[in-house]
Amino acid sequence: MKKNKITFAHVFKTIIWPKRKVVFLGLILILISRSASLILPGSSKYLIDEVIVNKDLGMLYNLILVVIGAILIQSVTSYLLTQLLSVQAQLMISELRVNVQRKILSLPISYFDNNKSGALVSRIMTDVEGIRNLIGTGLVQLIGGTLTAIVSLILLINISPLMTVYVLVPVIIFAFIALKAFAKIRPIFRNRGVINANVTGRLTESLNGVRVIKGFNAEEQENRIFQKGVDELFQNVKKSLTATSLITSTSTFLLGLASAGIMGIGGAMMIKEPTDPSYLTYGEFLAFTLYLGFMIAPIVQMSNIGTQLTEAFAGLDRTQEIMNMDPEDNELVRTKSLDKIDGNIKFENVSFAYLEGKEVVRNISFDAPSGSIIALVGTSGSGKSTIAGLAASFLNPLSGKVTIDGIDLAQVKLNTYRQYLGVVLQDEFLFEGTIRENIMFPRPYATDEELNSAVKAAYVNEFTDRFENGLDTMIGERGVKLSGGQRQRIAIARAILANPRIIILDEATSNLDTESESLIQKSLGELMKGRTTLVIAHRLSTIRQANQILVIENGQIFEQGTHQELIDLQGRYYELYTYQSRI
Repeated sequence: MKKNKITFAHVFKTIIWPKRKVVFLGLILILISRSASLILPGSSKYLIDEVIVNKDLGMLYNLILVVIGAILIQSVTSYLLTQLLSVQAQLMISELRVNVQRKILSLPISYFDNNKSGALVSRIMTDVEGIRNLIGTGLVQLIGGTLTAIVSLILLINISPLMTVYVLVPVIIFAFIALKAFAKIRPIFRNRGVINANVTGRLTESLNGVRVIKGFNAEEQENRIFQKGVDELFQNVKKSLTATSLITSTSTFLLGLASAGIMGIGGAMMIKEPTDPSYLTYGEFLAFTLYLGFMIAPIVQMSNIGTQLTEAFAGLDRTQEIMNMDPEDNELVRTKSLDKIDGNIKFENVSFAYLEGKEVVRNISFDAPSGSIIALVGTSGSGKSTIAGLAASFLNPLSGKVTIDGIDLAQVKLNTYRQYLGVVLQDEFLFEGTIRENIMFPRPYATDEELNSAVKAAYVNEFTDRFENGLDTMIGERGVKLSGGQRQRIAIARAILANPRIIILDEATSNLDTESESLIQKSLGELMKGRTTLVIAHRLSTIRQANQILVIENGQIFEQGTHQELIDLQGRYYELYTYQSRI
């Protein structure tokens, strides 16, 4: 995957500029707040050189009122600033999470095959958090601190150019070191996102597979794997903490050195006679030191701000990788819409490989006319499910083409095709929730009559009638509270309710007992009438009525014909069928 490095220009264009009105208002509030904060150090000069020297109580009272007013303004603007930018940052995080989730769901099936679900969750929920630091507190501190530092620098020059020049030398050195350091830290944060995603992914897998873990007494093994991931994450955090602590230590030393020098230079200038051009009053020296603090404080904070922004950019780097990927339904390639279909599927010399140079399907050609039943049989790993995936357009051919009613599927907008598609897989996935919600998943607004019809057709009511809450029974994550046969019947009911034109049944009856299978075969028989059906089955007794049976071996069609034709041929299908009949 190509790595993308986010630049500030890109962030400004895509994140800050669309929110320019809010950011501009925030900048005004920052300017007001920081300007108000400079009143206090400025007033100290007048307090010492004017009020105290002249013993002017009236000026003292006025000065106190000005300071209190400035403090009030600073407090109000700081509150408004936090509310404005922090809330806006959270809103943008929410919007970006939705966009990333939508983008991920638009990616091809192959992407999900190569990435852990827990890692994808991390990319959606964690990587986008950095926006908080770009629009929220990080931006406030960076811009506010910069404005304060610039104004303070001007005031410092006005008080004493000599001391200001002395101060700027260590400040510039520190800024150079910090920029170099943050460039080194950014890859560390980027790698942290990868490690965190891997650890989260493994943790999610272990929690989902807890029955397997306990069944094989593998708790300690899983603990070691998780601990290894956590240790790797710790080492990464340790590296970043070491780097940031070095920056902080450098700033403390250099800026402390500057302060010590100012003490010496300023003390010498105050000792001079008032007639000396370089003479400093006590008030000017106090104001200089206070302004110096306002200029240095943002620079010292750069270690914290820089870490926040660097982490934010690293997370957005990873987010940008996702957003730059081509979606499954690429509009530049898929330009044709299907208003309606008859359901004629045709494979024309189709080959496919998951890994380059290792084809799992080679030169497959067959017709599946509208309303026909095509069965795929063969040993495990022969390529049956891959052919089904190609028919569902989950996969795209390496060569050759799959057509629907004569139109190349590679050119069809997938949402216009898959609205006519129903899929029942061997290891069918059910969502946490109720039985009703899972069956109505493809058609959430189906009527009760349609729902009940699907429930009866798949014989789901045969077991839900025994449940206290019936169809409203909670089934747990992935349907763990149900048997394999019950889960499969719910999946079949879901496909029946979708009322598709094309049906793909991948070992749809593999988890059913003999009695349930007999019932389901009757309902599937009704479902398949008038619909193009692609059936993958190990139980050859279930496909005797197929219009055509394809025997797949090593990714190729080894035999082809009806059940009786293949039996008469006494080839590979005959061997498989007679072997199963003896079991």
